[in-house]
Amino acid sequence: MKYGFVTVASAIPSVRVADCGYNTTETIRLIDDAREKGAEIVVFPELGITSYSCQDLFRQQRLLAEAEKSVERILTHTQSSDIIVIVGVPVAVGAMLLNCAAVMQRGTLLGIVPKTFLPNYSEFYEKRWFASARDIPRSTTITYANRQVEISGKPTLFRTSEGVVFGIEVCEDLWAPIPPSSMLAVSGADIIFNLSASDELIGKHEYLLNLISQQSARNICGYVYSSCGFGESTQDVVYSGNGFVFENGNMVAHSKRFSVEPQLIIGQIDIERLRAERLQNNTFTEAGSLVKDEPRMTDCVPYGCERSNFRLLRSINPTPFVPSTEILQDRCDEIFNIQVLGLAKRLVHTKCRRVVLGISGGLDSTLALLVCVKTFDKLGMPRKDILGVTMPGFGTTDRTYRNALSLMTSLGIEMREISIAESVSLHFKDIGHNIDNHDVTFENSQARERTQILMDLSNKEGALVLGTGDLSELALGWATYNGDHISMYGVNASIPKTLIRYLVRSVAESDVIDRTSRDTLLDIIDTPISPELTPADDEGNIKQKTEQLVGPYELHDFFLYYMLRYGFAPEKIFFLARHAFKAGTEEEKYDKETIKHWLGVFMRRFFSQQFKRSCLPDGPKVGSVSMSPRGDWRMASDASSALWMP
Repeated sequence: MKYGFVTVASAIPSVRVADCGYNTTETIRLIDDAREKGAEIVVFPELGITSYSCQDLFRQQRLLAEAEKSVERILTHTQSSDIIVIVGVPVAVGAMLLNCAAVMQRGTLLGIVPKTFLPNYSEFYEKRWFASARDIPRSTTITYANRQVEISGKPTLFRTSEGVVFGIEVCEDLWAPIPPSSMLAVSGADIIFNLSASDELIGKHEYLLNLISQQSARNICGYVYSSCGFGESTQDVVYSGNGFVFENGNMVAHSKRFSVEPQLIIGQIDIERLRAERLQNNTFTEAGSLVKDEPRMTDCVPYGCERSNFRLLRSINPTPFVPSTEILQDRCDEIFNIQVLGLAKRLVHTKCRRVVLGISGGLDSTLALLVCVKTFDKLGMPRKDILGVTMPGFGTTDRTYRNALSLMTSLGIEMREISIAESVSLHFKDIGHNIDNHDVTFENSQARERTQILMDLSNKEGALVLGTGDLSELALGWATYNGDHISMYGVNASIPKTLIRYLVRSVAESDVIDRTSRDTLLDIIDTPISPELTPADDEGNIKQKTEQLVGPYELHDFFLYYMLRYGFAPEKIFFLARHAFKAGTEEEKYDKETIKHWLGVFMRRFFSQQFKRSCLPDGPKVGSVSMSPRGDWRMASDASSALWMP
């Protein structure tokens, strides 16, 4: 395990019905392949040593004896290997024959897990040959493959020397109303391995995928599935060879269906991510009280040497807040409607017929205005009751000024222009500040003057002041305390900067917007992000660019997501960011030094600016990360950042 990632494999070997020698050779070949590719645990199909479709041959002593010899052969072959191997094999215990998973590592037979639920319908008649784990009266020590091993109907967990806990269920177990994996997961299993022999029928594959995905998500676990494929008997049914790796409901890797070649599916499961999810889920913890029969814990063999060939196999999305292209439009619509409904309820509750907000020509105020317009339309209220105020100051550029006026005009809201230059200049005189000193006083005085105007207008007009600040700004504290930090309802409070562009674009490209507004929105999207609090350059362009001062928002949003969503340590966030932004490759967007620098800036600002987040106005939560002090993020304003500095 490295950075919490466990490399697992689902193997689908070529088999011959009842030919244990051939099947074992193919199994060993895939074990070696899995080991070379860095797999730490590999699982094979149900009854893969004999093949699943032996039928009444399972009653033959010769088949059972050869299967046992095959397990011994695999044990001998893996004596010098750290890889944990899980194979399917029939095991006789007294008068019972059990359909089992044999777990082995470094020549040690760690355990034998019998199948619990046996199908007895249609093409499957397992009860004709096998007994259930529930039929085992008590734990029994048997000699199998020249090893002493305890076999029991009691649930069993396995723990690696690195602390990864896994459990096993066999095929039909997953299809039961209460699968064994549910009890194993709430008892501590990080990963479930399933040895299966599921045939192909029309529509069954999609159902199977949904079943595994739901089980993985419900149990907040990794789920590795291996089902038999080519070589099994096609007397009545066909087995297509399904191999899957899931993590908390998401597919990480999968096999090719209907392949005639053996397959090895390698995937990585982020154990730290799963455990972080469980820590935040009280329902998962409480479900553990339902376990009546506490599983046995079996410790695996300590690794013989440290693995140095770890390579991250999955791609890391550099914009984790932004949905994938396939669902982007639907998600944008959903987010937008959450914002609209939140504001609608606040207006109905307060009986406010008017809203006032500052329009700068930037992304944040644009999104807030679009939400406001849609809300008024939804409630059947006239858009003229939306009061948009543009407040040009010392740093306002022609581009943002024109866009602000154009958007308010085309959307049909009431528009006012109130320059803050004169009032702020008088304020500088009152407090003895040199107007040529463009320091934090120069900047924040303008932000507070704008907020004062909006608040006073709200009193005058009987209106609600709509906040425009976003999640990224709140994380960094990039807001003026008692300035743009304050409003009466903040519709963007849980939307990060990297997502806002997509939300505005989704509205711009929709059928409900007029052409003039669309053109303005697209230009706003292309405008550099800036508070415009310091004068423009000699050509009238934006000089004060936020991302040059505080760092790239895509980096900060990346840091924010993994810190708040999963509680990852800075070392892991740095590791993931290097992969996401391809540091050290030809496709590099940010090098390691740049990522580390801005990670340090993020951590320092995140901790030092908590006091602003401790008194935030209300606003709707739209995603899994929010910093409302009333719910999602409660933190001492004077907490030390020392442990988090990279």
